[in-house]
Amino acid sequence: MSDDPQQAVIDFLAAPESHGGAAVTRIDTHAAAVFLAGPRALKIKRAVRFPFLDYSTLAKRKAACEAELAVNRPYAPAIYKRVLPVTREADGRLALAGQGEPVEWAVEMARFDERETLDHIAGRDRIDDALADALGRAVADAHAGAAPVDGFGFADVLAEIVTQNDAELRGTPALFPSAEIAALTQATRAAIERVRPLLEVRERDGLVRRCHGDLHLGNIVLIDRKPVLFDAIEFDDRIATADVFYDLAFLLMDLIERDLPAAATIVLNRYLTSTARPGDLDALAALPLFLSTRAAIRAKVTAARAAHARDRVEAEQSARDYVALARRLIAPPPPQLVAVGGLSGTGKSVLARTLAARLPPLPGAVVLRSDVERKQLCGVAETERLPQAAYGADVTARVYASLAGKAKRVLAAGHSAIVDAVFGRDGERADIAGA
Repeated sequence: MSDDPQQAVIDFLAAPESHGGAAVTRIDTHAAAVFLAGPRALKIKRAVRFPFLDYSTLAKRKAACEAELAVNRPYAPAIYKRVLPVTREADGRLALAGQGEPVEWAVEMARFDERETLDHIAGRDRIDDALADALGRAVADAHAGAAPVDGFGFADVLAEIVTQNDAELRGTPALFPSAEIAALTQATRAAIERVRPLLEVRERDGLVRRCHGDLHLGNIVLIDRKPVLFDAIEFDDRIATADVFYDLAFLLMDLIERDLPAAATIVLNRYLTSTARPGDLDALAALPLFLSTRAAIRAKVTAARAAHARDRVEAEQSARDYVALARRLIAPPPPQLVAVGGLSGTGKSVLARTLAARLPPLPGAVVLRSDVERKQLCGVAETERLPQAAYGADVTARVYASLAGKAKRVLAAGHSAIVDAVFGRDGERADIAGA
């Protein structure tokens, strides 16, 4: 007989007869159990308590299920349906949403094709330019709908995360040499202090928000050929609250670690174009810090799971690789400015996009395009046609001045920029050369 008080519920949900005879696939994590049957998925919280979450009582598990539904429905309304009780009926049998007393709670979700999560798609080399562009739009849309959090103190919270990373990474000296961790922590803390004024300005501007919090490729699925975010952090608002760039950085880091620089570059550029916030160009100064911190978190999580991994040696090497990536990301090389000129139809935009993924620092250069800039200045959507008046000399002068100004901001933030425009006049070329 199992000592697990949830075992009867687990056995019930794992039985095909509980799902009309449909075959059941069970997926276990450290904090949940998911049962896939037919078109439906049911997820229960495990009766566990960790420093970062507490599901130890039925009331807490019910609250966690309700929080998961509330947090995730805005991202994926087609997936997240409702919270259901598992009840003990008068005859002693268990039932789903029966008349008896609830003994457990489950989140009911629409089942999707597990092979279509983006980590699996990335493994099949299928994150092409179009999907990467759609992914950048999806994240920008999610952040646009996220609620700002006043007075959070994100810079201080980030410093706490770095301290936690340092302690946990140092706690595994067989995997991570102390000198390496000390150097990483020192560089990371110095980076926080450099960008602290920037982070505080962004927080005052409402860019610290209740975000997804766990935005890696495994938590994004392709449904009807569109990327859908799911499984956002519900158990701790503090973990999920961050500068929106820090939320984006998890996804960018995941793409970088999987050696998908072109996709990472496109995601970043589409995000910047979609938000159209000039201040985000200044925020590029914090991107190395955010990327590195995300990699360090992944390192400690991977190391903690290594002891139970099927291939422990591979898992431990993966943890070391994440630390190496964190150290590389926190020390980016100097930025570069490239101007790509030529008449329409000569391939300059294709060249600019191709070069962007190859220019350091990671995740590639910001591409500033004259056609996009012209439409933004004229208040026209990117896909709309401009009237002929938008190509007058005065508008064109404003376009080139804006491109040069944005290029300077990107470079000042320590990031590379590619400016894509005709550059048909000597003055235009001289101005960008002096940026």
